[in-house]
Amino acid sequence: MILDCDPGHDDALAIMLAAADPHLDLLAITTVAGNTTLDKATLNARRVCTVAGISGVPVAAGCDRPLVAKLRIADDIHGESGLDGPAFGEPSVPLAGEHAVALMRRLLLDHPEPVTLVPTGPLTNIATLLRDHPSVRPRIREIVLMGGSTGRGNITPYGEFNIFVDPEAADIVFHSGLPVTMIGLNVTHQALVTPEVVARIRALDTPLAEVCVELMTFFGSTYERVFGLPEPPLHDPIAVARVIAPGMVRCVDAPVAVELTGAHTRGATVVDLHRRTGAAPNAQVALALDVPRFWDLLVGALTTLPGPRDAASPW
Repeated sequence: MILDCDPGHDDALAIMLAAADPHLDLLAITTVAGNTTLDKATLNARRVCTVAGISGVPVAAGCDRPLVAKLRIADDIHGESGLDGPAFGEPSVPLAGEHAVALMRRLLLDHPEPVTLVPTGPLTNIATLLRDHPSVRPRIREIVLMGGSTGRGNITPYGEFNIFVDPEAADIVFHSGLPVTMIGLNVTHQALVTPEVVARIRALDTPLAEVCVELMTFFGSTYERVFGLPEPPLHDPIAVARVIAPGMVRCVDAPVAVELTGAHTRGATVVDLHRRTGAAPNAQVALALDVPRFWDLLVGALTTLPGPRDAASPW
């Protein structure tokens, strides 16, 4: 799989899960502007790989703005750095010397098996890949994305952040004809970072676990201030979990359209669960999560990562 992300606190945990799970072959981590600017998101991906001891996985920077709209970031949630909380130092993991879209194209064409794409940020990189390099389409096994919602949004009343930032890109992906799975807010809000979850991570008693506790503590503080929710939903790792164990996330086939022009609804995912439009299904839409199994998977992943090389100085 290739993980396309915009770290972001929940992206950080998605990176750790994708790198740790023995069932996945993580070919690359690519970054896109979304939760924060491209430069910061890319630095954050390298920081996460450094503190988690993830090596041998290329990190490549992609698109720095949406296809059409002006970039809107989520610094009210993720802080000025995009990954506020821990006191990160300079990363030791290098940046790949090619654009993320070029890297994805090369990996897809060269890999002996079809590859799953897991975007957990705006879909700008994925849409650009599909638009500019149609020859890769047969090499994509599926696209499992975190974005959208069957109900309300989180950046506007009906717009989920990742889709709202670049709805034109999302429209390309949902109408690509490729197998698409949508992990939306209706499911991610089932995976809340409760005090019990934080205590469970803290009990691992490793430098990496402490980083995760600091990330989740900051994340919880902003969710409480912005949304009145002291227990934040951990969105992005659920997309990775769906790839690892598909049965962990219950989905149904449904038509999904992306609203591009609505004055109050731009960026909304219009999910026709009851087949009222007559449109053919173009996505598997997540409805339910096996929450205990998800947390077992994620916490277990944190025990397998090597963490920083010098345990006495994790940054």
